[in-house]
Amino acid sequence: MLHQNISTELNRACGTLRAGFAFSRGTTRLTRLHQAGSAKAMLPPAPGCEIVLLNTSGGLTGGDRMDITVTQEAGTHLTVTTQTAERAYRSTTGRARVTARFEVAAGAHLDLLPQETILFDRSALLREQEIALAGDATALWVETLILGRAAMGETVRTLDLTDRRRITRDGRPVFVENLRLGDATLARGESIATLAGCRAFATLVLVAPDAADRLDRARAALGSDGAASAFDGKLVARVMADDGWPLRQAMMRLIQAIRPGPLPRVWQI
Repeated sequence: MLHQNISTELNRACGTLRAGFAFSRGTTRLTRLHQAGSAKAMLPPAPGCEIVLLNTSGGLTGGDRMDITVTQEAGTHLTVTTQTAERAYRSTTGRARVTARFEVAAGAHLDLLPQETILFDRSALLREQEIALAGDATALWVETLILGRAAMGETVRTLDLTDRRRITRDGRPVFVENLRLGDATLARGESIATLAGCRAFATLVLVAPDAADRLDRARAALGSDGAASAFDGKLVARVMADDGWPLRQAMMRLIQAIRPGPLPRVWQI
């Protein structure tokens, strides 16, 4: 029995990634990169500076651990995305845990644009993410969740998700969202409280002095697919759809309407 428990522990996927960026010779450059376990990163040729995160284990299940820290120095402009959708699979050994922190110095900007997270039936995930802004730093953050794959006939009936999202400025909260999805929530089915049965939903948050100036463009891009509001230096948009593909199309329109430049290449494949 002892041997079996040790083997199970060793088989859990663990990953650690630490990346740092500085402004040098007129552009944003990688200054340090530490990657261990299943957490890896790529820096593809792209306009500006872009880092693509990937999980080489192929997905998350109970007991897995991922720990990510990305630090930007003053004057940098960075896009962080993921190679593909993250997948949280059925768990039999507790929760997977993902911790991510993005530190953005004064005068810097972060576009945090990961691809979707797909939650499978009986998955269990605790995710804690923070963007820590300093001074006049700005950020754009998108998070997308999909409950199973409609094309595969998947239905999520059992789920344990805790998703904590936080943006701070000089240590003070700017945006805080704690999402909890469990069996009782899913059992409500078509209620308005559970997005009228939609299986795919996303949140976009822009923190910038001109956030309110982009509100009309955001609403025009969304049409009837979502809603957006702006207040106190923030623009927040909510989008939902029956499945992941129409949601992605809506999010691409929205991001392109309020953000200059092309989307990350991995979004367009």
